[in-house]
Amino acid sequence: MKAMLLREITSLKQNETPLSFTDKPEPQIGEGEVLLRVTRCGVCHTELDEIEGRTPPPQLPVILGHQVIGTVEERSSDFPGTAHQGRRSRSITTEVVTTGQRVGVAWIASACGHCQYCLSGQENLCPEFRATGRDIDGGYAEYMKVRADFVHPIPDSISDSEAAPLLCAGAVGYRALKLCNLQDGKSLGLMGFGGSNHLVLKTAKHKYPHSEIFVFSRNPQEREFALSLGAAWAGAIDAHPLEGLDAIIDTTPVWGPISEGLKRLKPGGRLVINAIRKEEVDKEVLLNLDYPSQLWMEKEIKSVANVTRADVREFLQLAAEAKIKPEVQEFELQEANKALLEMKQGKIRGTKVLRVADVGSH
Repeated sequence: MKAMLLREITSLKQNETPLSFTDKPEPQIGEGEVLLRVTRCGVCHTELDEIEGRTPPPQLPVILGHQVIGTVEERSSDFPGTAHQGRRSRSITTEVVTTGQRVGVAWIASACGHCQYCLSGQENLCPEFRATGRDIDGGYAEYMKVRADFVHPIPDSISDSEAAPLLCAGAVGYRALKLCNLQDGKSLGLMGFGGSNHLVLKTAKHKYPHSEIFVFSRNPQEREFALSLGAAWAGAIDAHPLEGLDAIIDTTPVWGPISEGLKRLKPGGRLVINAIRKEEVDKEVLLNLDYPSQLWMEKEIKSVANVTRADVREFLQLAAEAKIKPEVQEFELQEANKALLEMKQGKIRGTKVLRVADVGSH
């Protein structure tokens, strides 16, 4: 099969082609697994973090990609697998996967199913959490294998290219929005406006129709994009649109917006950081926060860590019901380096998706 392979940790500033277009044997499935023929795979900022070494180190060489859409080519005869019997997380109900079915694979590739986190619906915090495209090979390839109980049925009304970004940019944005504890009519700020926050805006407008949404971005094109999607206001990261915001979601890769966001929170407001890592190594930004203006009055900071299968399933259903669809730019599989470099350079409008195959795609 054809695949884009990451062989070493590197910097895109020094190496603009970190992935190699290569041939690999098709994966062989084991107990409780399915083989997928990949049709689409979303490109996520987390892949930049993996390439440049800001995440826990992947098992090199590795095939990246954790927003995967494909059709089930083969499944093990023992599904759901005796190895996992009696180890079911409370966060999800396992469904039988059938050959030919269109499914998706998200960042969560597996969890233990029996720790305190899995049993309380927080499998995203499981100490044995394994990530697609980091701990197992992902979707920058024609085929991939994954545990059958960690794939997600895709609603018929959503195309393959539209569905891919929903599995991570959409699902983790949905989790971040839930963690905001927002109520309809309360204001929401979005720091950064890339693949995830443009879906958060669409989701928030559906769930909280009376809430105003304010977008902060350094990119004028992103600000125009936000206004076209219904933002009440869009401005630079350091702009001050109004007296204060009830909640803010930060998806930027740098530290500065956290400091700026805290200044804009109302008393009792919450800043949710939706980023796996920050690129700048500038601890002074965090250590020298001004307590009276940025943290006092019961302001909160909360991070988002991964997603659960329930997050993915809930958001896919919500997206289908509310007709929430991402803005998509398509690239061929062998153009993955180009898509990643554009993301690194801030050339983002919506989400980038690799077109791997059209067999079975909608």
